[in-house]
Amino acid sequence: MSQEAAPEAQAVGRVWSTPAGVNLGSLDLIADGAARNYVLQIGACRFHGFVVRRGEAVFGYVDRCPHAGLPLAQALDQYLTPDGGMIACSWHGAVFSIENGACLGGPCAGGRLTSWPVRVEDGRIRTA
Repeated sequence: MSQEAAPEAQAVGRVWSTPAGVNLGSLDLIADGAARNYVLQIGACRFHGFVVRRGEAVFGYVDRCPHAGLPLAQALDQYLTPDGGMIACSWHGAVFSIENGACLGGPCAGGRLTSWPVRVEDGRIRTA
């Protein structure tokens, strides 16, 4: 009997960037002052990211804490502090700037989130 795992049992790899021009949907899918999770299939791998909306502006980040490498949210789309003013890691309490991903407090001092370039074009969010 073969020692290799069946293809469906093998873990799907992760990638840390996406091609430009991917349509993520209408800006209206994200409430102003909120965030939304995205998982994209890129070939045989998956990309995990999230987008924060502030008015007509969007800020995208790879969903990975620089401190421990874990996804930031333990609950779907719960990436922000209760007041909506910062991005928060729900595992260890690190907080980050929405505008640039810089760590503002917690165990990742001096670190930052990895940017995921996104833009709004004709009312739709697209990767840049």
